[in-house]
Amino acid sequence: MSYLSRLRLHFAGRFQAAPSTVNNDVTHYNNATFKPQYQLPGNANGWWNPRGNADWRLIGCTITSASRLDGTPVGHDDPVLGCVVADSDRAVPAKMVDLDPQQQLVSEIWGLEVRISDHRGRTLLSGEYETAGFIDIWDRAAGGGGDIGAGAAYQSILHTLHWGDIDGSPFLKELRDSARDGILSIKFNVDGYNMDMKSPEFTRGRVVGTIGPGRATEPKHFVRGRQFMAVASPSGNFFTPVGGINFCPAVVDESIGNITIDLGNALPTVTPGGPLVDSGTLSLAWQSTADDGTTTWSPICDIDYTGDGWYPRTAGVTELPADRVLTPEELTAIASAPLAILRTPSGGTATPATTEPASGLFLRADQFVFRLNPGERAETKLYATKFGAPYAGARVINVLDPGQLQGGPGEPPVATPAGALDFPVALTTDWNGMAPLPILGRDPGNPRGYVDGQVYGIRPMLEETVPPSAGYTFNQWDFISILLWNHFQPDEPPTWHGSLQPIFQQYANLYPVMDSFLNLADYPSVCRHRGLLLLAFSLDPENPNSMPVTRDLPNAKRRAILRWLKDVGPDGNPLLGTPPPVTLASGTPLSESAAPQPEADKIPAKPESEGLKFRGGKAMAAARRLSIISNSGND
Repeated sequence: MSYLSRLRLHFAGRFQAAPSTVNNDVTHYNNATFKPQYQLPGNANGWWNPRGNADWRLIGCTITSASRLDGTPVGHDDPVLGCVVADSDRAVPAKMVDLDPQQQLVSEIWGLEVRISDHRGRTLLSGEYETAGFIDIWDRAAGGGGDIGAGAAYQSILHTLHWGDIDGSPFLKELRDSARDGILSIKFNVDGYNMDMKSPEFTRGRVVGTIGPGRATEPKHFVRGRQFMAVASPSGNFFTPVGGINFCPAVVDESIGNITIDLGNALPTVTPGGPLVDSGTLSLAWQSTADDGTTTWSPICDIDYTGDGWYPRTAGVTELPADRVLTPEELTAIASAPLAILRTPSGGTATPATTEPASGLFLRADQFVFRLNPGERAETKLYATKFGAPYAGARVINVLDPGQLQGGPGEPPVATPAGALDFPVALTTDWNGMAPLPILGRDPGNPRGYVDGQVYGIRPMLEETVPPSAGYTFNQWDFISILLWNHFQPDEPPTWHGSLQPIFQQYANLYPVMDSFLNLADYPSVCRHRGLLLLAFSLDPENPNSMPVTRDLPNAKRRAILRWLKDVGPDGNPLLGTPPPVTLASGTPLSESAAPQPEADKIPAKPESEGLKFRGGKAMAAARRLSIISNSGND
């Protein structure tokens, strides 16, 4: 079961994401070349929100509809329809952070608590959101551009559930009883992000989502079902589908004879966060093959997506056919034939806007974002399906793929050295279509100089789909992103001037909002706030109060910081150490690290601020991608 279960609720409202944007430029990580103006607004400086605090919030989200286990809509006599979906009322806001300045397209939400509360503010349900990055970012708004016109989705689970007094809501009691594994499935779509610093809606956007029961045996971050694979257009910032409809999943329920499809992050909008584009008649169909080998699309039903308030009321989740059940003949046919969404413009003919692969094959990693210390192991589960069913005995090929990482000219190199990651090249799925992928990280050295560690991408593929001969349409975003930190050895014992000052200086540079509380680059200021820093650096990264907000601190550096803060000297302060030597006439300190730095004359000029609000950090990062994975056979 997942959020696509018949038992589900939908909600709609606003979200806020207020990241610091100083770290959008990887060269800002270089303490030696950092300038104070990089903390000022403007694309040539600190981008569009340099004093962002990384807060992520749900704002004014109301439950717009719900349905029971038998599929019947919840009536207005159920108080759940008067409830709101909110974040925590007892903790600071969650935090949204990028994995790395050279992988900004899997931004994660950390430390989020999701609640359902009634009109009196009483919590009826709360659960902790398992950290996950966004998926399937695309150029959604026809009238938008860059970050403003983008859409993306988050899918995860809610765990550690706490139920309040829900006796008055038959729906919530059914949801509680169905969450037998102690988890709920949640998916929400975000778009219409406001980057106008003069607007009262600055850093806010639209959020529309769904919550349903979850199962421990199912993937947490995607739906194991039928997968509609969009073909990429050569233009666009993030991803522009040729057929106008983005990647989306569906599930076929043979027991009740219907197909539930999620179009929430798949249909374009007229304006950012605005109404859906009228794309003509959309219909669901399956591909039939005649004896002579010719294929045709057999319509199942139309998709009613143009009704007033349809998107916020349904979050784009719809059951098809709406007025009948699938016949046994249809169920037999679609069990081994690809589905498609056909688009028929006014006065035109029906053409496929997006389809399943002809083979019905699909593979994806469940967890797809990792941070690893040298010598640390991680594991993700790879799930293979064929026409939505588990694909047992499938051969999986895993390759290093830096194609979607964002390394630009004159910037530090990405995905090197390749040998720092150890993982099996080939795997075979079990009876359930699952294969665990173990990943071991070794010390990559310091190839990026002023940026810790290295960022990598691993792309799992089913052997039958490996390009270029297979003609398979890949989702360019379906790969695993890894930040692998390098070894760090502090001075002994750790001191401010010996090991710690460069670390604190970098955070002070990149997150100027901290100067509202303390100056991280100033030893006396750090000493005055020693107790607060001890607490913040000791917290689990899942805690929204954890430092650093970016979750990009290697274990070795965290241990050194905590030890330095704890082991004070005779004056009661952490050890200061010996000041650095006098600098050379050129301005270069004698103790300057020999780690590789970009040559000054090779660092590209930063773009001017003209058009800044239309492109933004994510769009600029996307423009620096090393390459776009071509859809073999669809060029």
